[in-house]
Amino acid sequence: MLARTEPDARPTVALTDAEVVLLDRLVGAAGNRKSKPGTLISYLTKVARLGGYLARTADPPPGNTVVWRDLTRLTDIKLGAEIARNLHVGN
Repeated sequence: MLARTEPDARPTVALTDAEVVLLDRLVGAAGNRKSKPGTLISYLTKVARLGGYLARTADPPPGNTVVWRDLTRLTDIKLGAEIARNLHVGN
């Protein structure tokens, strides 16, 4: 809801720095509903695109259910990245 009232806010008001970095690596900037790069609304669209939101011109903004589902997906991806970073393979 914050992204709708303050679309030009920094993404770190709702996401961690690690989540912002992961979204930049996982989701391209194309199809971001003509929003300014680096804003909260652009990252909300990236979160929604994790689950298949297409962000076409005529599409309505992603709803609460879509964003909630994809935030849980982002949390799982972040957890996996943290585990992989701390995983030591070998003897």
